[in-house]
Amino acid sequence: MFKIYTKTGDKGGTSLIGGVRVPKSHIRIESYGTVDELNSFIGMVNDMAANAEITEWLREIQDRLFTVGSVLATDPGKDVKMKLPDLHETDVTWLEDRIDAMNEVLPEMRSFILPGGNLASSTCHVARCVCRRAERICVAMQEQQEEVPPIVIRYLNRLSDFLFVLARYIGHKNNAPEIPWRARL
Repeated sequence: MFKIYTKTGDKGGTSLIGGVRVPKSHIRIESYGTVDELNSFIGMVNDMAANAEITEWLREIQDRLFTVGSVLATDPGKDVKMKLPDLHETDVTWLEDRIDAMNEVLPEMRSFILPGGNLASSTCHVARCVCRRAERICVAMQEQQEEVPPIVIRYLNRLSDFLFVLARYIGHKNNAPEIPWRARL
């Protein structure tokens, strides 16, 4: 029987794909942990939205996020013997195509909007914020000379845009009002 616990991390270390041990506070661990958190929030959005079209989209994204996580969990300096999935430019354009399609049915935005409207939309906004954090961590990794494929950052950037539009789209489908932000002057 497979045991979920290994006890190898009990002293605060873990292994990257490739076998290199790092502290659990390492930025690479932070990056793929944040992507995992994002994936969990996307699961919540899916459960709340309860829409077949959105489910299809979000399952595709969740699959891609496992790919992103495996890329970030791999030590770029080690030869990895197992075959890992990879991200493609078509994954970015897939997001752009869905953004464009949703925007065709949404009312034009005339101001910033406050996150909310219904629970699925609000949770989608939380997922968007987590996605932006994952993107910022990946950029910080690059600044620290940690290798991150540029497509990972492009994908996360586009995904956060997708999640913003999806939050609006879910609200629109559920007749939830968008609340414009009115700056206090």
